[in-house]
Amino acid sequence: KKKNVYAYALAKTLAKVHPPMTVGLYSSCHSRIKMILKNIEGHMNDEAKRRESKCVKTSKPRPMKASIGNLLSLITHLVFYRPVWTEENQSRECVRYVFVKFSAWHFAGSDMLWAGLVMHLCQTLQDSFGKLQLSLFRVAQYDVEKYSKRRKTEDSSENWRPKMVLCCPLWAIILMSLIGSLFILVPLIIYGFPQQKIASEGDKDGSGNSGYGVLEGLAIAALGVPAAGAVRFTVMLGKNLIFNQDLNVRRSLDNKQVSEQLGLMHEVRKEMRLLSCFVHFMEIFERRKIKVVLEITNLDRCTPEKIVGVLDAINILLSDEESPFISLIAIDPEVLTQQVDQAKGCFTKKDRAYSFLDRIITLPFTIPPLCEVSKCKVFRKIVCGQPEISNSQFDEVDKFCESETSISVEDNSSITSSLIQGKATTKTQNNEVERLIQSAFESIFLCNQSSLHTYVSDNTVSMRRVINSIRVTIMVMEAFKIEVPPPERVAAWVVLVDRWPCRLSWILQCVEDEEQNLKINENETGTPADSNHDKTLWNVFSEHRVELHVIGDEVEKFLERDDDPELFEMFLKKDFKFTVGEMAMFKSHTVNLDCSIKNELARIRGNKRVKGTGRSFYNTLSPKSVINMSEEDVCNELSKLKLPEKYNQLVRENHINGQTLLLSDPADLRQVMQMTLGEWTTFRIHFLGVMSFGCQSQTRSAPVNSKPNVVICPSGLKHDHMT
Repeated sequence: KKKNVYAYALAKTLAKVHPPMTVGLYSSCHSRIKMILKNIEGHMNDEAKRRESKCVKTSKPRPMKASIGNLLSLITHLVFYRPVWTEENQSRECVRYVFVKFSAWHFAGSDMLWAGLVMHLCQTLQDSFGKLQLSLFRVAQYDVEKYSKRRKTEDSSENWRPKMVLCCPLWAIILMSLIGSLFILVPLIIYGFPQQKIASEGDKDGSGNSGYGVLEGLAIAALGVPAAGAVRFTVMLGKNLIFNQDLNVRRSLDNKQVSEQLGLMHEVRKEMRLLSCFVHFMEIFERRKIKVVLEITNLDRCTPEKIVGVLDAINILLSDEESPFISLIAIDPEVLTQQVDQAKGCFTKKDRAYSFLDRIITLPFTIPPLCEVSKCKVFRKIVCGQPEISNSQFDEVDKFCESETSISVEDNSSITSSLIQGKATTKTQNNEVERLIQSAFESIFLCNQSSLHTYVSDNTVSMRRVINSIRVTIMVMEAFKIEVPPPERVAAWVVLVDRWPCRLSWILQCVEDEEQNLKINENETGTPADSNHDKTLWNVFSEHRVELHVIGDEVEKFLERDDDPELFEMFLKKDFKFTVGEMAMFKSHTVNLDCSIKNELARIRGNKRVKGTGRSFYNTLSPKSVINMSEEDVCNELSKLKLPEKYNQLVRENHINGQTLLLSDPADLRQVMQMTLGEWTTFRIHFLGVMSFGCQSQTRSAPVNSKPNVVICPSGLKHDHMT
């Protein structure tokens, strides 16, 4: 089974393990990451429902839906009771998952991305459990000193214990206070204080008033203490209702004294500890385990410093031993490792990307690539304008993948009819263009027609680029009244441009330079030059691949954009043998090729030729000529240069052919040949060309070893080889 099975296996694993846990969900395709996360959520919720259905009735969890009865019961437990951690309630099988979706891209503009993560987590938990409940917990339950200690599991059958004040339950004290207040308030409301009546009877010395004044004072004192406590509790509760949990983080960010002296991370960690304790409290109340699954996506789109900050926050804030958090970091591992290595502060090997991730990630999970059938299905969905990550689609894909490896003829007809139905509602002015575009798409997602689907990337972003580029290319050709090639060739050309932009740009530049040289020779000799329009692109690349290898360091950033080079060879050499003539026709109508790559390759190649300062003037051989030389060919060239015969013997003894000349270090080559400075200069210019100043400096710095038994170190010190 395919993707759904991987999501199911990961969901089962997450249901079994105890938090905290950090999972690295690795894939370069964001759409597939979303699909996997969606499937994981579905499987985890199904697992939670399955466990609750098997639960014994006596310990059945409370319903998660809000009701007046549950709310009153929760308020009562929050105000008057404290939870007891027992073996029974800590080993419950029923579980509830709270999914927190955090897109780092939405907070990329924040100076502290990890602070945005914490604030988003606070807000999501408030929305899931209720703002009133979390505020009541902060006011009535949370004690920093008590909850900062590790929880102790007790051997008890009770899950709740009443709060005690002076060895009396808090609820009893409040109840007695209310009853006493009623006994005092009711007579006062009914009869009032008879002060006016006493004064009217002419109590001259006012001694009677003093007795009633004492009674009034006692009544106020009896009612004032509970009233003051109630007012204080109400004010604190109102404050926490008005000011959200995430505002505490924001205030800490704005407070320079906290952030610079006391440590902002410490203040934020206290807020995270509060959330963890509240989740544990709700576990006892709901009679089920609660796990908070934090899904972090688009982290690889942020700057290196912010990425490291978020990873540090996960490592520091969410890695408490009693933390209920499971972190799913959905990222492109290649981009992430490059970004982490570029971050400031990476001074040791442990700070490097892979070592850094190994300290944080407890389960690396690489999403496997799409199978061929799945890839075609996704491509067809995008063409039809349907969501490529719908559950029904991938369930259907899994069924296909289990039974067969390619789409049958019946499936082809159903797919084609589906595509036609999707296009029927679209009114177009040119049916022929639409027919060509449709045929080009079919050449990709109908597996039995061609092998082009093999070369299409399984990244949905790349698929969309190919689809859009095919549409535009065919429309442009039709608008210029050019005879459109077979749709499959158009689709193959667009795929070639999308997958290997650097190598194709190199071929374009080499063909352009050869055509210019042919025109130069034609003007000089007066004879027309032979046309290379029937020459295949693979032959052009093969002739100039050595030169591309030589300048590999300078074009490395462009070569990184290309995909598998073996697939490139199979594409041009076996399946789609494009010629120079076809390339000339496609070149002016290709919209998805970045011309800046070709221009940069032209500049680098031109600089190399300028540094060579003219092969004809210096009698310099081209790299293409040198690479194919045998040992005897090298000896023949040495004879043409009128160099001593002893060098021919050295060439044969050391098996020096054309590849050795081009790919070996010039300093090592000169040391083996044991030439004088003048002889080496002639040899180097003829075979290697005029080198840059840096290379010349390196070559000159390598001393000539005239004594075979003496090893010359870079420092110039001589050591006897025999010793």
